[in-house]
Amino acid sequence: MKLHIRPETAAEFPAIYELNALAFGQDNESRLVDKLRDTPFFIPELSIVAYAGEYLVGYILLTRLPLKGDDGLTYETLALAPVSVTPALHQMGVGGQLIRHALKEASALGFDSVIVLGHPEYYPKFGFEKASGFGIRTSYEVPDEAFMAVELVPGALKGKAGQVAYPKAFEEVG
Repeated sequence: MKLHIRPETAAEFPAIYELNALAFGQDNESRLVDKLRDTPFFIPELSIVAYAGEYLVGYILLTRLPLKGDDGLTYETLALAPVSVTPALHQMGVGGQLIRHALKEASALGFDSVIVLGHPEYYPKFGFEKASGFGIRTSYEVPDEAFMAVELVPGALKGKAGQVAYPKAFEEVG
């Protein structure tokens, strides 16, 4: 499916809210996106929409995510959340195109890694692997195989074992 993928505009905020609510069957992700837009973790270029013709069919957001290293240093990675696709187009490659595009854009902006809490059968297709393999933890109680990381630059997470510190917005809507 041919998509036009680009950063969001403010005029699209209501449509993005609706798409996320429809895709997830509730509005937690929609509220999360709205809250994250008003934080220093938000990166406008990484709040990305996908259109099929004139229809908004997908959305993805990558935000800054501090990684508090066991060595006492704080590193920066990105959190991927959410990625949403209009339900009628599931299994049509929209999510994959969004993820590949977002990872490429993140790399172009100088970011070297991304963390996701998601489906362990889906994200490995895009290079994600268990974050625990890098020594990276989260404070959330989640299955090890669902908490994943990808290096956009080979070796980017080497020596950066520690715990990610999700922005407060994640707790406020979960």
